[in-house]
Amino acid sequence: MHLFLAGMAVSADHIRDKLTKELAAVHVDVEDTSQNRCATSFKVLVVSPQFEGKPLLQRHRMVNTCLAEEMKEIHAFEQKTLTPEQWEKQKQQ
Repeated sequence: MHLFLAGMAVSADHIRDKLTKELAAVHVDVEDTSQNRCATSFKVLVVSPQFEGKPLLQRHRMVNTCLAEEMKEIHAFEQKTLTPEQWEKQKQQ
């Protein structure tokens, strides 16, 4: 089951594609965390060079702005935003 938004389903794939395109993300993980996978709750990891030198709040605003339309349909949204350099460091831990 998908939520339809302006003729478009809000799905993990849709969110991944949009974040990749609009934030020039080099890596995006999207997990549907809704209880019955009904696409109302998501957890995302976004790795983008656009986050360089930006504080966490600004990064989160960039993601929220990118997904403004989708957010109207999403009840819970957890995000982690990293620069490619932070992502590499995290993978090595």
